[in-house]
Amino acid sequence: MADTEAGWVAAELREEFPGLALRYLVLERGSGRSPRAVKDRLRTLAARFGGGQVINLRHQTIPWAYRVFFRHIGLDPDEQRTPVEEVVLERMRAGGFRSRNLLDDALTIAIMETGVAVSALDADRVEGELGLRPAERGERFGEGEYASDIPTGRLLVADSAGPVGVLFGAIAPGRGVSSDTTRMTLLAVQVAGVPDIHVEEALWTVADIIGEA
Repeated sequence: MADTEAGWVAAELREEFPGLALRYLVLERGSGRSPRAVKDRLRTLAARFGGGQVINLRHQTIPWAYRVFFRHIGLDPDEQRTPVEEVVLERMRAGGFRSRNLLDDALTIAIMETGVAVSALDADRVEGELGLRPAERGERFGEGEYASDIPTGRLLVADSAGPVGVLFGAIAPGRGVSSDTTRMTLLAVQVAGVPDIHVEEALWTVADIIGEA
């Protein structure tokens, strides 16, 4: 399996947000249905997170680091949840972690076990190297009547062709993993206070789960 790669970070972001980084890993396969072993792992994980753990989660080192970063970039983490808090909130609403598909289940497990923000793209829809930068004036997601404006200055994940997604937000149309995807790019966003080893662990957790299925 390939090693993880470091994405580029725009100079102004490196200066303003020391510790901000992007790492990614390409998997030579798509998603699909989760096997019983992955579903069992989800159930076991859900059982570990009761009310007390949920209440204290945001005060743990890595979740707190993302909350601090959210505020620095103008997001209220009590309105737009950090990735791990969003997953936990979903667990509380549903009474457990519902199995969706292999990729989503693997992402849920990795986020809950490491606290790190991980996501995925269709690797064949990525052009060139991935990185982080602010949105430029007039940039849009998609084309035609269904295109949507991106607020100027909003932080993006981008490649040489343009935005692939809003940082901690929506993925650009046609860039995400679908039933037709045969190669996936896993992404992990690191912020100040999140150790390198946890970022690597998050990516390899997803890769291992998908590779063993």
